[in-house]
Amino acid sequence: MDYKQQVIHNTGGQSHLQLSLVNFEVKENSISHKTQGLSETHLVVRRGKPFKVTLLFDGRAWNPHTERLVLLVRLGNLAQRIPVLFSEEWSNLQRWSATVHPRDRHACSVSINICSPVLSSVGVYQLLVEIETIRDIRTYLVGKFMLLCNPWLREDPVYMPDDALIEEYVKSDCGWVYCGTSTNVQRRPWSFGQYEPGVLEACLTLLQVSLQHQHNSHSDYISRADPVYLSLVLCGMVNSNDDLGVLAGKWQGDYSDGVKPTDWTGSAQILNRWLSSKFKPVRYGQCWVFASVLCTVMRVLGIPSRVVTVFNAAHDTDHNTTIEEYYTTTGEKLNLSKDSIWNFHVWVECWMRRPDLSPGFDGWQVVDPTPQERSGGLFRCGPCPVTAIKQRCLSVLYDTPFLYASVDGDVRRLIVHNGQVVGQTVDSETVGQLICTKSIGSDSPCNLTKTYKGLKICRTFSSLSADVGAKSPSLEVSLSMEGLPVLGQSICLCVKVTNRSNHRRVLRENINAQLKEYNSNPEMTFWTEHKEVHIQPNKELMLRHTIPYSDYALILGYDSVVNAAVVIQDSLTNESILSAQEFTMGCVPITMEIEGGDSVLLKKEKTVYVTFTNHLDKPMPGAVLSVEGSGLLQGKKEARVGLLQPGEKIEQKVSIKATSHGTKLLVATLSHSNNSITISRSYHKVSVI
Repeated sequence: MDYKQQVIHNTGGQSHLQLSLVNFEVKENSISHKTQGLSETHLVVRRGKPFKVTLLFDGRAWNPHTERLVLLVRLGNLAQRIPVLFSEEWSNLQRWSATVHPRDRHACSVSINICSPVLSSVGVYQLLVEIETIRDIRTYLVGKFMLLCNPWLREDPVYMPDDALIEEYVKSDCGWVYCGTSTNVQRRPWSFGQYEPGVLEACLTLLQVSLQHQHNSHSDYISRADPVYLSLVLCGMVNSNDDLGVLAGKWQGDYSDGVKPTDWTGSAQILNRWLSSKFKPVRYGQCWVFASVLCTVMRVLGIPSRVVTVFNAAHDTDHNTTIEEYYTTTGEKLNLSKDSIWNFHVWVECWMRRPDLSPGFDGWQVVDPTPQERSGGLFRCGPCPVTAIKQRCLSVLYDTPFLYASVDGDVRRLIVHNGQVVGQTVDSETVGQLICTKSIGSDSPCNLTKTYKGLKICRTFSSLSADVGAKSPSLEVSLSMEGLPVLGQSICLCVKVTNRSNHRRVLRENINAQLKEYNSNPEMTFWTEHKEVHIQPNKELMLRHTIPYSDYALILGYDSVVNAAVVIQDSLTNESILSAQEFTMGCVPITMEIEGGDSVLLKKEKTVYVTFTNHLDKPMPGAVLSVEGSGLLQGKKEARVGLLQPGEKIEQKVSIKATSHGTKLLVATLSHSNNSITISRSYHKVSVI
């Protein structure tokens, strides 16, 4: 990449040595700095590691005895003059240096090895060249370069000691986000897209338009050397609640004025849309979208990062580390508490040292960009050491109490009747039941639960009666699923009742199922049953229930969450015992097959065959099969069948052409034309070579 000279300052008479061109040696430097593919227009290098720039002079060689070369690097209002010296020694990582080896000096050119300090600020730097003689100084503005963190360098606070970890957490441009429930873990692929055109520029622009930069640009430029500071700033910038951030959040209602969060499959489209709109928030995001975009930004800047899912994540609004839930005596969950348990919540872990804390808190740090609560006056959360959460060090910065409650709080479930609490359970195991991320080098989940949670004294549940206080119940109740529920098939529930008393008991069973969002309380009851139950002393009873497909066909989709609850009442003892279970629906997959395999050549057409078979025992009216893929397809391709009979297929053949290198995603969706319910969604990864 050659930049023509631009003279911006000249003093004295005519200089005998004039700079003609500057070669930024982009190919060689990008290989050396492991930044290939991040930018097509700029040199991208990592701090603390030398990079080479070649100066070409007009007409004659440089004479170091009479002509002094000085480089100037500028980041905003920060500037550093670097004399060019002859040296064979390694660079001092504490200051800027510019050295010439004798072998790099030629007739009309010289190659200079420039090295930044290991704690240089991240950003876009200007590079200027001064040629000084006894008579004059001539200054050339020769171009820009982008400086990132260096996880390969031991002295960098983001250093990672294993190349396999860096490959996964910095260089990998595609991963999996886990969702669903702890008993039915689902996954969706995500294209982090750090090699897509415009993504690096968008990530660096986030720093420029941040509140911190607008308030005090000088302080911001200096602070950008610290990954803790970068995490704080960028966490707040991924959501748009306080600033010119990337994403607007929305968790219910109509998404027609934007993109439904479940329709996003990658970060590049979001970041480029934000950049091209002059910083208008992109609509809409939810937790996994916020987290995945932040993961992209951090990886681009050289900070090792991974997307982490917490199943049964608590949102503790009153900061007492206990979540209250309220149920009626018929098992219906009530919206009486500001606390909530999300079936899953997704955040980011970033790897860095924490010199701002006492020893022992280096390593993975939780950074959560989903706007839930304010931290330091802004909607952001972290960075918080995972070790601090596990050790319950609640005074450690940042936001440790809130994050501790998210993964290890207690759940207090209360049964209410006529305004009175008639029963309760305390559950110390549900919150943070499973915490996972993608495994290194494979698509399987890696269980992180033990890195967050230590030993904890579990409290057993208790029952309240109208006459007495809490006591150990003589009734035990549990609710479970029989197999994985699949859309189009009946849902089978099983209630186990154990009578620990020496008396025959007459009980009333109330069981219901409610539709809910993954991050909120239930919205509506779509199925319920009530009946009288007789149980002998010291016996167990199994009660089985079936929810037929016809009862939920127009309500549940592939990503729906169901809250099922049962309350067993003994009118004689006034005992009310609750058991609840939440689950997601499985779906019949859509098959996608690429002609010639899953690796495709850049800008070469390939055919994809997409097929869905109706495995229901009844016809499917208005079936719509759609296929889309950012960087592979223009727009959405659809096939429609008026009535898809049992056993019949709906098929579509589409042509794809990759517009850039990296990992791309094809997304196929099967839905009804007469409502918004999605029956099935499948993903297919495509490698562009």
